[in-house]
Amino acid sequence: MVIINEFCDIYTVCPECCGHVVLAEERGERACCQCGLIVVEREIDTKHSGKRSFTQKEKSEKVHSGLPINYLVPDIKLCTYINKFNIKNPELQRAVKIDGQISWKSRNMLIAITELKRIGHNLNVSEHLKEEALKMYKKAYSLNLLKGRSIIGMMAACIYHSCKKNGFPMTYKELYNETALSPIRIKKCYKILVKILYLKTPTLNPIIFVPKCISDLEVSIEIEKLAISILNKFTKKAAICGKNPRGICAAAVYIAAKFKNERISQKAVSQSLNITEVTLRTRYREILSVLEILV
Repeated sequence: MVIINEFCDIYTVCPECCGHVVLAEERGERACCQCGLIVVEREIDTKHSGKRSFTQKEKSEKVHSGLPINYLVPDIKLCTYINKFNIKNPELQRAVKIDGQISWKSRNMLIAITELKRIGHNLNVSEHLKEEALKMYKKAYSLNLLKGRSIIGMMAACIYHSCKKNGFPMTYKELYNETALSPIRIKKCYKILVKILYLKTPTLNPIIFVPKCISDLEVSIEIEKLAISILNKFTKKAAICGKNPRGICAAAVYIAAKFKNERISQKAVSQSLNITEVTLRTRYREILSVLEILV
């Protein structure tokens, strides 16, 4: 964190391309106007700290609003805690004990947000997807959907729908490994979430799984480009609704690898996307027949 002073400007030259560095006051960042490198971020503005204000306009210019509200904080209310040490009065001790108790709603949100941050960090989920999943979870809590169901399972279902809605590649197996819950419990939570909240389940584009598959198989980028080209042609000619997008992606990657004479087994491709070899061969024959490809 860097403090801005209106009389000294240290960061004027970009360390990467030696370009001119400009200040974006609304974001508190300094970025290069040529390469776009952010040199400094989260700066503190002290321009109005030492000035006295007399009129209403001067007072409004001097006001610092602080950081925006973060939805990923469990409790944003103002809390006052009484020091329980060195209290000899029994009535006051009882009052302190009652004051320190946490309501079930606060405890529920604390557990849910902790799990959300842990799963999101391990699976590299972005902040806006976490916030969307948390809003969905709060809506489910207000409708009493948590009664008789697991907090972690419902939170995992919210994360899965948020990622699926925004096109983030995530599989059920990754959630199972992070939550240590049975697949049936998470799927039940997801079904009740879709049914009660009237959520739409979009069809995932198979292209979003290509980079993950290529990275796991450690093959060249030429195979990735060819697989994306095959998927674009296939989705234009055939309907993919109701079909597993990971199976279609795996078949396209396998066809691209055979075109580039890359030796990859069907087992390795299917394991990278958590599908069976039967699904891979079925989609493989379907893509060959639709695109009329001879391998």
